[in-house]
Amino acid sequence: MTQTAPPTAPAPAAPDHRPSPARRALRALAILACLPYISLKVVWVAGGELGIPAGSALLERREMMVIANSVSVIADVLVMVLALLLTQAWGRRFPAWLLALPMWAATGLLTPIMTGYPAQLAVALLTGDEQAAAPREPFLDDWVFGVVYSGFILQGLALGTLFVLYARDRWGGLWRGRLGELSARTSGPGARALALAGAVAALVPAVLHLLWAAGSTTGLSARRIAERDADFYVLEAERLGFLALAVVLTLFLVLRRPAGLRVRTTLALAWTASAAVGCWGAYMSLVALLPEPDPSKHVPGLVQLSYAGDMITGFLLAACVALFLRRRSAGA
Repeated sequence: MTQTAPPTAPAPAAPDHRPSPARRALRALAILACLPYISLKVVWVAGGELGIPAGSALLERREMMVIANSVSVIADVLVMVLALLLTQAWGRRFPAWLLALPMWAATGLLTPIMTGYPAQLAVALLTGDEQAAAPREPFLDDWVFGVVYSGFILQGLALGTLFVLYARDRWGGLWRGRLGELSARTSGPGARALALAGAVAALVPAVLHLLWAAGSTTGLSARRIAERDADFYVLEAERLGFLALAVVLTLFLVLRRPAGLRVRTTLALAWTASAAVGCWGAYMSLVALLPEPDPSKHVPGLVQLSYAGDMITGFLLAACVALFLRRRSAGA
């Protein structure tokens, strides 16, 4: 009598890591939103003058313009890579620190544009003050700002949403609960020292941004004083707001108070605000250090100090958030 082998059970289906239609749509939006900016930069690198009016300062320093625009193209290509990474199966295995660093930088560079540009438009609409001070020298055609900044806002919305979904899937357990439920180990002496150092470093730039937002001319060049308009005050108020948010929310994390505040809310705001402060401070510091043959365009010392203070504050607070996450992950 022959025996037949028992039927084998079907192999379990491999987990489906294909992105949902919503994530695919967000990925496409993030990539498409990069194209206008990249196209403009490529035209400028190639020597074209699309969107640049005659007499623009950009045309005076061709070599510097080519270098800066080439770096900008690489940065926007990185946004495309991040959009792919956040929606592919291989992205789940990507080293956490190697993903967190460019995402923190992207958050820091895009968030101030996402909040500042609409605020500037709203103020101009309400006050009718499109340019209250003396006319500026030509720089870029008005349509360029609309196209580029609209693209940045779409990039930020799409990439930010993809990152939140990705982080929820991969590290969702790290931000569950409320601050009062956190272990004391997550906010040891190292984290508290970083948060305190960041708070101290924030004092000088915070005072300067407050003075300038309130109308003071302390430390400003004669050229900058003459060019102040509604946009200037909006940006100074925004920088002060991000500084305050970064310091306060990071202190909330390390002090674990208020006890009822959700970890995810506190962590998300501390991450975003520290990135906005640190990355824009670093960017503006770099711009201020570039050689400038026109003495009237030199960045005064107090303004450079505000940029450096922003950068140092943001980096210290970001290090505190990173240490919090590392300890939270180890505890989990």
